[in-house]
Order: sequence, then C-alpha cells, then structure tokens
Amino acid sequence: MNFLKRILKPYKGRIMLMFLLLILQAMGTLIIPTLMADIVNNGILAGDTAYIKRTGVLMLAAAVTVAAVSVAHIYISSDNAAIIGRDIRNKILRKTQEFSVCDFNKFGSASMINRCTNDVIQIQNGFSTVIEMLLPAPFMTFAGLFLTFSKDRMLTLMLLGIMAVIMLAAFVLSKKAIPMFDSLLKMLDDMNRSVLEKISGVRVIRAFNRTEYEKERLNGIFRDYSLLGIKINRLFAVMMPLITFIMNFCTLLIIAIGDISIENGTMALGDMYAIIEYATITLTFLIMGLSAIITIPRLNISIKRIEEVLDTENTIADGSERSTLTKSCVLEFRNVTFGYNAAEQNVLSDISFTLNTGEITAIIGSTGSGKSTILNLLMRFYDPSKGVIMWNGKDIRTLDPEEYRAVIGYVPQKVFLFSGTIADNLRHGKQDAAESEMLDAIKTAQLFEFVSGLEKGLDTEVSQGGTNLSGGQRQRLSIARAIIRKPVVYVFDDSFSALDFKTDSLLRKALKPQTKNAAVLIVAQRVSTIINAEQIIMLDEGRIAGKGTHDELMRSCPSYREIVQSQLKEAVE
Repeated sequence: MNFLKRILKPYKGRIMLMFLLLILQAMGTLIIPTLMADIVNNGILAGDTAYIKRTGVLMLAAAVTVAAVSVAHIYISSDNAAIIGRDIRNKILRKTQEFSVCDFNKFGSASMINRCTNDVIQIQNGFSTVIEMLLPAPFMTFAGLFLTFSKDRMLTLMLLGIMAVIMLAAFVLSKKAIPMFDSLLKMLDDMNRSVLEKISGVRVIRAFNRTEYEKERLNGIFRDYSLLGIKINRLFAVMMPLITFIMNFCTLLIIAIGDISIENGTMALGDMYAIIEYATITLTFLIMGLSAIITIPRLNISIKRIEEVLDTENTIADGSERSTLTKSCVLEFRNVTFGYNAAEQNVLSDISFTLNTGEITAIIGSTGSGKSTILNLLMRFYDPSKGVIMWNGKDIRTLDPEEYRAVIGYVPQKVFLFSGTIADNLRHGKQDAAESEMLDAIKTAQLFEFVSGLEKGLDTEVSQGGTNLSGGQRQRLSIARAIIRKPVVYVFDDSFSALDFKTDSLLRKALKPQTKNAAVLIVAQRVSTIINAEQIIMLDEGRIAGKGTHDELMRSCPSYREIVQSQLKEAVE
C-alpha cells in the first residue's frame, strides 16, 4: 500500500476532516433512536406533552445535522476522489513519457488506456467506498452493539449471531468473486486491444472482405466479457434479497422477544423501538463495511496494475553529460550487437562503422536485415546488448538524452503527424520556428507548391496521423519537420519510398546544401537514392556484408550487386 500512501499524503488534512464528519454523522445517527425511546417511555406513556415537544425538537435538530453532515461528507469525498484520479493519471502520463520503446511495449497501448481509465476509476470508487462505508463501520457496529447490550443482553447475543451469518455469507461471496474480477480486468485489456486493432486495420479488413469474420471474433470477446460480468452481478444480486430477509427476520425476532419482555415488565416499549433501530443501524453499517472489504481485493488489483507502470525502471538509463554535443560530429558504432527481448537470436551482430560530418552514409539490405534497428539504436530508443555507440569519442549512454536527440533530425519509416496545423507539425521540429524558416523547410522538402496552393497555407488543419494528406505529402512534411531544426545528424529511415523518382531526385538535390555541414545517415530500398553516398553499408541477416562506395561494392559485394542488378539492370549491363 505504499502507492496509496504516496497518493494520499498531500490530502491528509482533507481526509481527517472527512473522518471527523463521519464521527459526527455516526453520533447523530445513534442519538435519534435514543431520543425516540425517551419520547415513548417518558413522553407518550407518561402523557408529558412538553417533554415530547422538547425531545422532538432535539430529534429534528439531530436529523438536520446528520443530513447536512452527510451532504458535506459526500461532497468532499467525491471532490477528493476526482483530485486523486487526476493526480494518478498525471503520474502515469509523466512516467510513460520517460519509458523507452521496449518499456512501453511491455504494456501496450490498449493496456495503458485501460489502466488510465478503468483502473483509475476503480481506485476513485474504492477510495470513496472506503471513506464513506468502511471507516464508520467498526465505530457504528460496536456502538450499536453497546447500546443494544445496555437495553437487553439476550437480544445482543441474537444480533451477534445474525452478524456472524452475514459475515460468513460475505466471505463465501468474496472467495468466488475476487478471481472473477481479476479475469474481468484482463478481458477488458483484450477487448480494448481488439477494438484498437479493428479500427487501425479497417482498410485491410475491408480489402480482404473479412468484415463478418472480424465482427464475429470481436463479438466473441464481448460475449465472454458480458457473460463473466453477468455471473458476477448475479452473485451480488443474490446478496440483496438475502440481506433484506435477514434484517427483516432480525426485526421480527426483536419484536417477538421484546413483546415477551414487555409483558414480563423487564423492558419498556420505547426500549424495544430503540433496539430495532440500533439493530438496523448495526447491521446496515456491518453490511456496508463488508461490501467495502469485498471491493478491496478488486481495488488492490487495479492498484497493482498502476504500480506496475509507476515502478517500472527505465531500461535506458539517462546520462547527464552535455559538453561533447558540439556542431561537428563523429558518430561511431563499435562492434554493436543487439537482440530484442525474448528473441531467439540477435538482430544485429558485430556492427562497426563511422558517420562523419559532411558525408552521406547509406544502409541497404533485404527486409528484416536490421536496417531500422540500427537507427533505433542510434536514436537511443534501445541500448546495444554488446558494443558501444560513440559521439565524438563519448559513449552516448553518458549523454543527456534530451540534448543528444536535440541535435538529430529524425524521419521515421512510419510517418506520424499530430493533429493541428501544418505549422504546428513543423514546430515539433523547432518550437520557435519563424514563418520564413518553415517556408524554407517545405521548399527543400518539395512541399511548397502544395502548401501555397492551400487556402490557409501553413495554417491548414492536419488530422491525427495526417490521414487527410497523401502518403507522399505526409512523408515530405515529416522530412521538412526534421530539416527545420538544422541538426548535426540527419537520419532518414526509408523516407523517400512514397516519392516518385522525379520528386526524390529534386528533394535530394535540395538537401545537399542543407546537409553539407552535417552527417547524414540514410536507410533506403532504392539504389538510386544512395548511389552517390560516400559510404554504403550492405546488411545481410544482421551482419555487414560489405562497406564502401557504390563502385567498390559493385566489385567486392555479390549481394549488393544482386540488388543493383534487380533495380538498375542497365547500369550493371
């Protein structure tokens, strides 16, 4: 429960106020039946009208106080629950922003959404339940028993027996329900994941005419979730009539035994009414307390799921050194080996090469040879299993990651644009970019003609993911976003694949003056994109099969020559 202590610590004062309100509410609730007994015994039976009026005013005052305190308590409790939910979500968001790619992949998008929504709501509801139902339960139960004992010992023993029956029923219920709650949360994760998959892959589903098949799969997941939810609700539905029966049976027993005691002269009529109220209050708060206890294991499951996120240690340790991040760059891979978690074999083995300022280095190879993985290591989304990556002679793991990434212009293979305007997306590359800098960047990226033809120009809205733009437009806007920051290292991960040959040629020609004082690393499938690079690295199954210029590789590297021959047949002939 360290997590709850951390979360609740700032609200100690408000929680204490809620506890005091609970005590006041409890005392008022218990005073009312005592006053009612006095009215019956000393007022109605004695015929004292003045006493009835005086005591009635006190009862009315106690009832109004209890009502006012209840409203205040519920308001403060709800307000605290909302604030706690907000703070937990903020903590999760800040923590996930620190995660490396492999850390985030442990949970996945669907599970993270579920933890931020459903699990946080469970904690909010659990907090309210514990404060409103569990905290007053012990005090009210013992106070009710004590007051019942002061009136009649036999009825107190009967009440204790009924309490034991209720606690046994609650224990049996919780033993069955708690594992179901755990399964229900896991099913909710699966359900979110499936819905996200169907929405993301809707085009593929329609293209392959699999709409009905996927709908049936999704319905199966929904069906399993609903059946388990219904099973849990049925368990709890049985409890309500059972509890009502027990409480009414208790009232009947008190009336039956009390009637005998009244006839024998050992109990006053008002005392019997008071005992009925004490028993009702005692059993009500006992049931409330047990209900809260039953929800605690479910609450604990949600807490553990959120603790998993907050307690996850970042596998990419942050360095702090900044002094080596100069305008010049010698970026070197030294015997780098890397394998993803749970992979049977390494993706990269013994990779060594150097990027120098003013030079273009290109990486080419078949699908799955590890090209994009090299860029992920360079961006420090992952750390090598063996070997080091050096920046001007310093291990990049010792560098401050924010400062390190700030000098790299990265264009990912899978382009992602944010909702907002074209200008907003360009400012992701440089926050304080002026309009002139944006125009220069889109000119270099061969996007100026498109943007200038738009009614709002740079202020044109872009939907999330850039779905209102074509693939080539998204790719060029992503390239412009990297260009605008004027980085020390340009990294292009197959960033020209959606461009036609003419646009590709014009863009590379426009990039030359922009990148003359920077190191450039290009991953490409097209030989024409990298043919003029100072250094070409040929990857084959995670190893370097060849390294050199185009002409050198044509002479020395058969696998490179095969790729060239398949794309530029006339060049080989």
